[in-house]
Amino acid sequence: MAVPKVPPRSDAVQIAGLLVSPEISQLVAELAATRWTGRPGYPVRVMCGMALTKSIYSLATWTRTVGLVREHAALRTAIGCPDPADVPSVHAVYRFSAKLRRFKPLLDACLDRVTAALHEQLPELGTAIAVDASDMPAFGNGQRYLYRGGPERKRYSDPDATWGHRSAVSTRSAGSFYGFKVHAAVCAVTGLPLAWTVETAKAQEATFALPLLESVKERGFRPEVAVLDKGYDHTPVYVGFEARDCHPIIPLRETPAVKAGKHKPPTCDHGEWTFAGSDAKRQAAKWRCPTGACAPASTWVGASRLHTLIPRGTPRWRTLYRQRGSVEREFGQLKHEWALLPLRIRGIERVRLHADLTILAQLACALAKARAVPLAA
Repeated sequence: MAVPKVPPRSDAVQIAGLLVSPEISQLVAELAATRWTGRPGYPVRVMCGMALTKSIYSLATWTRTVGLVREHAALRTAIGCPDPADVPSVHAVYRFSAKLRRFKPLLDACLDRVTAALHEQLPELGTAIAVDASDMPAFGNGQRYLYRGGPERKRYSDPDATWGHRSAVSTRSAGSFYGFKVHAAVCAVTGLPLAWTVETAKAQEATFALPLLESVKERGFRPEVAVLDKGYDHTPVYVGFEARDCHPIIPLRETPAVKAGKHKPPTCDHGEWTFAGSDAKRQAAKWRCPTGACAPASTWVGASRLHTLIPRGTPRWRTLYRQRGSVEREFGQLKHEWALLPLRIRGIERVRLHADLTILAQLACALAKARAVPLAA
């Protein structure tokens, strides 16, 4: 029997469901416990509902979020303020965001609970991960020079941002930009972010690969393979990932050793040797003579940047590297569907909070979907 089609839940109903989830309910209770003096103010549940609304409705500013809630009766009911007069003001929402920055460990604990619950619902989550970084232009004047051919600008509206480089996308050419970068490790299958950090644009991407892997493992995931682009092709990345039982899949840069052909498999008079498996404990890959006439007929090649345990060019390596697109798709979804961009705040701590709230909304929605009971056939 075919499963009947039903309309999806509205965003307002979804937000109401997220607010009663165990993970976010605990965050609401912990934040409410920090109130020890002064006027009670707006309920914490309402303020958390405002934060979820901003991401789920893809709103760039708190002003637009407050305006939407005031006009949306179902949304007001969902977050707990049916009367338009009870909707928090824009200033109240900004004060609440300052409170979230002050009590960031509580938000981090909530994110840990959500990712742990997702792992429980999806046991294969995080078996393979993809790591990359993406640009986040700052909310400010991005002109590097005061005028064409003139001196470089000394003061910027966002002093925390820095100049960095970004690659070409669509019709946009590669070049420098002023702002931040979000570094993330996502599940290569689902695309869900498992660990992330926001740094200034000038920070080198490869330096955050191992910390991201450590964060993924601290959240209970056990990645066996990590897919990264050519920018992470550095020896410490290979060594660090292999030491943490995770095989890196990275294409080679055109270094002198690569130009000299030192990355190629062993050869003999009978031709190029074939890959015959690898031993993670020995940290070496086995290669065999194509005819077996050589003595010895096989040899072990130690794992290194040039010779990985999953050799480049093999069908398995090519299949795994195709999963790198998952992190690019995730960045696109966060920016265009969850309001990660454009930034309308300044300061790296505010940008980090914005990224945390955006990803919390996405992960909480994914968790609610995973927990949904499927319709009977």
